[in-house]
Amino acid sequence: MVNRAEPPSVRPDLFGGHFRTFRRDPIGFLTDLARLGDVTTFRMGNQPVFFINHPDLLRDLLVTSQNKFIKGIGLQRTKIFLGEGLLTSEGAFHLRQRRMMQPAFHRERISEYARSMIHYAEKMAEEWSDGEERDIDREMMRLTLAVVGKTLFSADVEGDAETVGHAMNELVGRFNMLLMPYSEILFKLPIPPVLRFRRAKRQLDDLVYGIIKERRASGVDRGDLLSMLLLAQDEEDGLGMSDMQLRDEFMTLFLAGHETTANALTWTFYLLSQNPDAEARLHRELDEVLGDRPPSPDDYGRLRYTESVFAEAMRLYPPAWIIGRSVVEDHTFNGYAIPKGSLVLTSQYVMHRDDRFWERSSEFVPERWEVQSIREAGQRFTYFPFSRGVRSCIGEGFAWMEGVLLIGSLCRRWRLRLAHDQVVGLEPLITLRPRHGMRMTIEQRRRRTVA
Repeated sequence: MVNRAEPPSVRPDLFGGHFRTFRRDPIGFLTDLARLGDVTTFRMGNQPVFFINHPDLLRDLLVTSQNKFIKGIGLQRTKIFLGEGLLTSEGAFHLRQRRMMQPAFHRERISEYARSMIHYAEKMAEEWSDGEERDIDREMMRLTLAVVGKTLFSADVEGDAETVGHAMNELVGRFNMLLMPYSEILFKLPIPPVLRFRRAKRQLDDLVYGIIKERRASGVDRGDLLSMLLLAQDEEDGLGMSDMQLRDEFMTLFLAGHETTANALTWTFYLLSQNPDAEARLHRELDEVLGDRPPSPDDYGRLRYTESVFAEAMRLYPPAWIIGRSVVEDHTFNGYAIPKGSLVLTSQYVMHRDDRFWERSSEFVPERWEVQSIREAGQRFTYFPFSRGVRSCIGEGFAWMEGVLLIGSLCRRWRLRLAHDQVVGLEPLITLRPRHGMRMTIEQRRRRTVA
């Protein structure tokens, strides 16, 4: 039965519905809405938006009735720099691209990537010095950029790290502009933010197309994702990918494999610095499993508490913090009519901190993952840092291995302490960034002797 009444809401702004309130503090706004019910509503200008916050509704959105929805307007507008990659494409084209890319993310292939992950983490650990202060946000961006460049594209992008990092910051930083009404027109104007955006996009395009051109000319199969995509032919139409398609997937993986993991690691180190008991237990595991040696790919399955630390950090600070879907066919959630043309939002950040589904929901408790598994929580749709369903992150296995091995490499030698004057805040853009960076003091740790 359809409920003819609208779901609960809050008072709108004087103009533009709830747009300005949402833009000022999206996480706080959605958290307040969630207190009103599992289905709530608000308006972004003329756009009706429905916010759902229950695992059963999430399952319906992402799995049971997923054919009634497409990616939300925010991600659709990111096509201006991501193009038609896995994150933004739809329908048969999305399935074709995912089918061609899937072999590069099989477990055996990811295990081969692990050596490069460890190499770059150990290299960074060697660069750090006892007592120095570094912005760990920038350090993790630099580290994950090197890893994704080498493992997925066999490209040494360390020399371009500053240029790439600045360009990615510029592109991601414009996400809120993309959400503004009439942003399609705004991005055609020669105003300073748009000009900086175009310059950043051009810099990344030049880098990416240069790598593609060099690899096509060499014809060498290096066993990485790019080699696989250059050689791949779709099993249904027998065609390969054009340079533009390769570029779009390249850009998508740069964002997904670089930006998100860097943020997850930054929040992990912050949480460890604030929870000494969890940090001490992590160090005990690293001492017992690794001793005084670097991790190896085989250690991934043995670092169970390290994985729990990473999982708990992504529960509290999920790098992908919100999911949006545009409604292409009328639907109902809990009896409320959700008309075609509406936007549906759900938030990992909000549901991951809901007291109904999590004990001590706002606390950092890695031990919770010894009681329930990550897989079980995902199947219950209470935990979804990589989304769920057919649009779940293709690189989830890659991200888990990378996070665990990088934490192991760095924390076996160092502990990080938050700088005394560091302000910690959230910057919810495409990903959940620390608003003010994350300056931390690096302290050398002494390994506990294991009898």
